[in-house]
Amino acid sequence: MTIKSLLMGAVATMALAPAAFAAAHEGERGRDGEVKIIYWQAPSIMTPYLSGGTKDLEAASLVIEPLGRYDQTGALVPYLATEIPTVENGGVSEDLKSITWKLKEGLLWSDGTPVTSADVKFTADYCMHPEGGCAQGAKFDGVESIDIIDDLTLTVNFSEAKPNPYGPFMGAQSPIIQAAQFADCLGAKAPECTEANFNPIGTGPFMVTDFRPNDVIQMEANPNYRDPNKPAFATLTFKGGGDAAAAGRAVMETGEYDYAWNMQLSPDVLAKMAEGGQGMPISAFGTLVERIEMNMTDPSPDLPEGERSTVAHPHPFLSDFNVRKALSMAIDRELLVEVGYGQAGRATCNLVPAPELYASDNTECLTQDLEGAMALLEESGWTDSDGDGVRDKDGEKLSMLFQTSTNAVRQDFQALIKDWWNQIGVEVELRNVDSSVFFGGDPGSPDTFQKFYADTEMYANNFDGTDPQAYLSQYRCGNEPKPSSQWQGENINRFCNEEYDALLDELSRTGELEKRGEIAKQLNNIITRDTMTIVPLVDRGRVSAASNTLGGVVLNTWDSELWNAADWYRIKE
Repeated sequence: MTIKSLLMGAVATMALAPAAFAAAHEGERGRDGEVKIIYWQAPSIMTPYLSGGTKDLEAASLVIEPLGRYDQTGALVPYLATEIPTVENGGVSEDLKSITWKLKEGLLWSDGTPVTSADVKFTADYCMHPEGGCAQGAKFDGVESIDIIDDLTLTVNFSEAKPNPYGPFMGAQSPIIQAAQFADCLGAKAPECTEANFNPIGTGPFMVTDFRPNDVIQMEANPNYRDPNKPAFATLTFKGGGDAAAAGRAVMETGEYDYAWNMQLSPDVLAKMAEGGQGMPISAFGTLVERIEMNMTDPSPDLPEGERSTVAHPHPFLSDFNVRKALSMAIDRELLVEVGYGQAGRATCNLVPAPELYASDNTECLTQDLEGAMALLEESGWTDSDGDGVRDKDGEKLSMLFQTSTNAVRQDFQALIKDWWNQIGVEVELRNVDSSVFFGGDPGSPDTFQKFYADTEMYANNFDGTDPQAYLSQYRCGNEPKPSSQWQGENINRFCNEEYDALLDELSRTGELEKRGEIAKQLNNIITRDTMTIVPLVDRGRVSAASNTLGGVVLNTWDSELWNAADWYRIKE
């Protein structure tokens, strides 16, 4: 059996499970005991507003929820809201400058108090606070004000027409937090609110009973969840740490856990694990791209905090476009796919690989060209003047630190890429950091991907929903992580380009879908092909693993992978 047929079969099985076992999973809340989830990247906080790490926002999605989500097809579906506002139903104004949301009646926080529109407005105030740093700030781009109409209704007003008004409060990256719990956590105080950040009061199917950062989270069913028959599980254990191989074995071979996230393993390893008979891999493609970020600023931690910029302190050699292009040309992306992902990966030159409307036809990077890369460096004056095998120019050597998180596939990628870069005369030091630290968002740690004290770094993330506007807006000038924002911010490589920002503004004003697609492609091409500040490698299919006894799982690449955990149940033999 090939990994492709294995994955296809698993997807079909999981999709049929809810219907096939419908009668068996009806009943009261908590009827199926415990469900156990393992993420080999351990959550370090329970709020996506203080961490851009996928493992943090997905753990938090079990507890705190948005007004609406994206389902497995990318369609918008209401969660805390009665419906998704549109121009047709009157929820979005004709001039596209406001969107009005209405909460469902009777919603309660897990502490039994009512959910109101004041909580929704507070969430925006929290993320948009001028003295704080919000990891999801791009979600609130263009929000001018929020008007509370009544306890269940509020209107979000934008400074300009917003053809895609579903940034705030949509998807796992923008959930609602309780105003009462976070009232004293605004601005610079946000990271200090340990109790709220570790144990948020929520509306989701589960609530935290014990949170151990970078280790394990214990949860129990929310007694005030809006559906009295859900969740089916009384308790949930969310184990973090280890590696993808151990997580996969724990589900597919030993059956110790019910669900394992992000099986970033080689295809033959996955197939072997599935022979264990306890579970199966499940897979779906979305917008998850493994890429290399080029640091556009001097990465030295010795610079005074806050002084890093492309103007005052440009990178000593990555500020040269030809160096960045040569580094990209040297990479064999097809080999990376073969080694790391097989049928669950596709070589790509795009940061936005889907949906088709927004995917550029940029394919130039797909052919490795070591000779061309060396010629380009030679033409640009980067030569090996002292014969030590490392190119130099004006006293500056092409010697770099390449970092990523600790992960078997990523370390394989690092080794291959280092060899290719060595072949073109670039000296490379490899560094890998525990994923809980690398993606943790701790403003006091020097090892986070936001601090980026390296020349290049490799990781993957994606955007929820099907519109890439907020995702592309991450690379706007001024959106870089910095001390004044508690090192939050999505412009990780400190890219700044006036043409890019102008196109972002145009995208925010454009409603016609085909035109939006054209602009998004231009933005993608600027940061990948035209400037190569981002070097895409692999369009990764999301591969996870589910126990054969876990029903109701629907893998979703457009939102949190745990988006429908309230519907999970134990399949009875």
